[in-house]
Amino acid sequence: MFKNRCCERPMSFSQETQMNFTSGDVYPTAVDAGMMGMGMGMPGCGCTMPPVQECPQERVCHKEFVHEVPHIVPINTRVINHHIYRHSYTPCYTCCEENVVSNVYDGCPNKF
Repeated sequence: MFKNRCCERPMSFSQETQMNFTSGDVYPTAVDAGMMGMGMGMPGCGCTMPPVQECPQERVCHKEFVHEVPHIVPINTRVINHHIYRHSYTPCYTCCEENVVSNVYDGCPNKF
């Protein structure tokens, strides 16, 4: 199950470390050990180490997408007219007269 982990792969090129692709090309998974002395290692050092094959890393990119969703909101305007009747009091005075007649008879005993 875990055969192809990078930490279990050999570090030098051999028939066991090559990978065959569908196109027929052969690609090594590690550098050939004979090429280490040709300037790829430390110059002047009698012992060169093969490069360390690290495990692959994964980069994660988070993308954000903005989707605009238009909303239609019907708005009704209601106008309410208030009619206010202001009542005022204006008195209308009238006048009437009444005449009362009184008859006074002085010195007449029979009222003549």
